[in-house]
Amino acid sequence: MKTPDFTDKLSKHLSEFSSVAIAVSGGVDSMTLACVAHEATAIVVYHAVSPAVPFEATDRVRRYSAVRGWALEIIDAGEFEDQAYVANPANRCYFCKNNLYGTIVSAAGMQVLSGTNTDDLGDYRPGLKAAAKYGVRHPFVECGIDKNGIRAIATQLGLTDLAELPSAPCLSSRIETGLPIQAPILAVVHRVEKLVRDRLHPSTVRCRVRAQDIVVEMDERTFKNTNNEERIKLGSTVGDYFDEVGVNRPVRFSAYRRGSAFIRVAS
Repeated sequence: MKTPDFTDKLSKHLSEFSSVAIAVSGGVDSMTLACVAHEATAIVVYHAVSPAVPFEATDRVRRYSAVRGWALEIIDAGEFEDQAYVANPANRCYFCKNNLYGTIVSAAGMQVLSGTNTDDLGDYRPGLKAAAKYGVRHPFVECGIDKNGIRAIATQLGLTDLAELPSAPCLSSRIETGLPIQAPILAVVHRVEKLVRDRLHPSTVRCRVRAQDIVVEMDERTFKNTNNEERIKLGSTVGDYFDEVGVNRPVRFSAYRRGSAFIRVAS
């Protein structure tokens, strides 16, 4: 299916709703959904602020809402008060989405939509169980649209900044399964990733906090092009950042591996 067909199909599908509440994280999927939905029906955008959400994502949601006239509700879903979430089990995402969708459903009183796409269905996504619990619908899935399709829609609509956004899972995904989720550590994770982006300009960067070490992952090209001297200097700074929050572990660098902090057997 060509991009205009995807866009038209999605718009027509969304127009069948009289009004919707959209859970918007600030990433390309949910932001593109909100842009299309706003032209098709009445929407209210719900964005959850949290130590696990980078401030750049919140700024993006606020900016788009102001420019495009979205009705915006900033919420605290309270997942950091949920000990099941903080314990960081393998199904942590279930507890995150359970808090998120429960909060939105209670506040909105209308159909809730998410930016889940067909690519997500092939992964381990416990958050989808929480979505099913609250009757959340996934228009991209219902229209057969994957991640590349979403980026193509964003490009067609002139949303170049969204189309070019790298994938950005929540900061809690950087913490090895079974290690507790702590706000000060997530703040350092974000600080480290910004440092690496500013210095090395990688297309992908993840700062993983493991039981035995801190691993800074970069895309293969950046990793290979970073010499030992640069790694030593950067590693020293990263170590200092973590020392400030009482995390004293060796720092190493590696090529990016998707989901490498996740340990399924720990659930």
